[in-house]
Amino acid sequence: SLCRSIMSAQGQQQAQPPLATSSEAAELDAANRYEAVVPHWFYCKVTDSRERWIPFSTQDSERLEEAHGSGRDKEDLVVPTSGGRYDVHLKKRQRVAVYWEEEVSEVRRCTWFYKGDKDNKYIPYSETFSEELEEAYMIAVTLDEWKKKLESPSREVIILHNPKLMVHYHPVATSDDWGSTPTEQGRPRTVKRGVENIAAEIPNGEPLQIDHLVFVVHGIGPACDIRFRSIVQCVNDFRNVSLSMLQAHFKKAQEQQQIGRVEFLPVNWHSSLHSTGVDVDLERITLPSINRLRHFINDTILDVFFYNSSTYCQTIVDTVASEMNRLYQLFLQRNPLFKGGVSIAGHSLGSLILFDLLTNQKPAPEEDEHSKEGSRTTSSNRSIEEVKEILKKLELSEYCDVFEKEKMDRQALFLCTEKNLKEMGIPLGPRMKILHYISSKTEMQVCLLHSLCASRSHPIALRQGPAFTTSDQPGTQDVSANYPQLNYKPTIFFAFGSPIGMFLTVRGVKRINPNYSLPTCKGFFNIFHPFDPVAYRIEPMIVPDLEFEPMLLPHHKGRKRMHLGKVMGSPSPPALGRSCGPQPDAEPSCLSELKEGLTRMSVDLKNNLLGSLRVAWQSFTRAPLPAVEAASTDAEAEAEAGVEKQPDTKPDETPTAVKEEASPINVGRLNGGNRIDYVLQEKPIESFNEYLFALQGHLCYWESEDTVLLVLKEIYQTQGITLDQPLPGSQ
Repeated sequence: SLCRSIMSAQGQQQAQPPLATSSEAAELDAANRYEAVVPHWFYCKVTDSRERWIPFSTQDSERLEEAHGSGRDKEDLVVPTSGGRYDVHLKKRQRVAVYWEEEVSEVRRCTWFYKGDKDNKYIPYSETFSEELEEAYMIAVTLDEWKKKLESPSREVIILHNPKLMVHYHPVATSDDWGSTPTEQGRPRTVKRGVENIAAEIPNGEPLQIDHLVFVVHGIGPACDIRFRSIVQCVNDFRNVSLSMLQAHFKKAQEQQQIGRVEFLPVNWHSSLHSTGVDVDLERITLPSINRLRHFINDTILDVFFYNSSTYCQTIVDTVASEMNRLYQLFLQRNPLFKGGVSIAGHSLGSLILFDLLTNQKPAPEEDEHSKEGSRTTSSNRSIEEVKEILKKLELSEYCDVFEKEKMDRQALFLCTEKNLKEMGIPLGPRMKILHYISSKTEMQVCLLHSLCASRSHPIALRQGPAFTTSDQPGTQDVSANYPQLNYKPTIFFAFGSPIGMFLTVRGVKRINPNYSLPTCKGFFNIFHPFDPVAYRIEPMIVPDLEFEPMLLPHHKGRKRMHLGKVMGSPSPPALGRSCGPQPDAEPSCLSELKEGLTRMSVDLKNNLLGSLRVAWQSFTRAPLPAVEAASTDAEAEAEAGVEKQPDTKPDETPTAVKEEASPINVGRLNGGNRIDYVLQEKPIESFNEYLFALQGHLCYWESEDTVLLVLKEIYQTQGITLDQPLPGSQ
């Protein structure tokens, strides 16, 4: 009806044109010249039942608009977005995650927006109603007739006063018999046309070329940082930081198109472990008191005990290996031109899982790809034959074809639930037989657990002689897990906040042979924050008779972090001066960094994030307190002694204490002869109290520019590409 009235007004204006001079007419034509709005594509992210509309990158939006303009959106056209990690189904207007499970997001082609009432963020109108608004706007501009009203499908009123002022009235109640209208009842909200008018932060997009692939494995629990975010969200942060570090430190290589970017993909094993039914068993035996704390422990801390259980250790390593192999194959399918290498990274317990996997890899002999595929197929067929033998033993041979069709091996069989068997079409009687067999085997393993623990160490301690030295006699250990093989050879293994050293010591490993290296991976970096209570060093296990400090990670801006003591007027420990030169802007930068840290801490306290974890954290931090004290002692020792000079460190960038170092320390072949332990520099705000920031120290790696820069530097160094300018103190 609005469009008809506007068209009628247009006809009247054409019948009675206004009188105007030639100059006024020219100005009027310029003012009334209509330009079509430029659409931008958005997707809707739902968090805690709150909708948030996020713009696609400029690159992705242009690709979506091109596909939409081609008319092929009537088909089920799929457009890869976000670096290929999400697919947009254009016809369904859905955004679907490719590599992990995630709720499907709604996608919208947006041109008109109104301001929301909760967080003042702009919300796009539906595509259909946006077209009506655009048509009304076009007519109003053309005829220079404004103050027109439109009513949305939800009976909300939009008034176009002029090109700069358009408002949206949201009714608080429906119209009644007294003639009250939504305009009178609602508070006006701003309406904007075009994404350029809503101040949205729109990224340019990611480089299309992928140079290297990194799989990232999380630690205990479903949450990976102090904001209780998932591994997917944390790895997204890590990836975003890597893109900014590439622009800042590899600009020349980017301009010469030598490099693109590094892709980071998360590997989730926690959900698979806790879907085995163990949570139900734990729930039955969990006491009702301090309910939240007990559930927090069940969901996080117990993952460490699960990994030390012969039953669940197998589940965890199988899940991690199979998930990394699946992601690798899927990535190659979607990126057939990829020629780069693959590295792996693990946080906390995830690094230990990866270390155990890597130490149990078998170096493949030089053979062609066909023979490799054949050996994998033979191994798979052998496992399926074992399932057939079990079915024959249970007198259920007639179901062999069903299990073979589902590619059910022995491992998959023992993970089966009654629901899975029912979905496969197995009748009730045979289902009961199979479930009873699985249950009896599991109980047998539990009964043998005590004797196994008494007679064996962890498989890592099996490597006697050349690799590891233990306090036990060789040959007395038993194998607790069958470690799967990876379909690729990792280039580098990065461990963040890793307890590998502690677990090796607890398993009885006294020393790692300097000549030992991981069978299929030649690079290994152990990166930790000085206040991280879970992190332990590796190098002292290789060189136990020599005391020396870990390598200090250079600041990503090439300066040193200044302690709070220097800000307050007292001298700064020289330990943190290793990566510094004459830096005139160091003090202002550090003051701004301190201010930023204080602001962030106040926000965290306001949101009660630290308070919500205080009780839980105190319950399990009393035992590792010596680790915190040791970290402090190390920092003080570093302050007194300085850090050793590296072979390729420039003399003019090295403090006097470093110059006096006679020769570099030999830490063996575990990292190809290079240093292994790298310590981050604490921020000024963290110098207040190392115990207060212990938890943050363990969860800081996802947004740490220094950590990300080391990862990128080492990855690209394998391709012969270096930083634009070497950072002071870097190896």
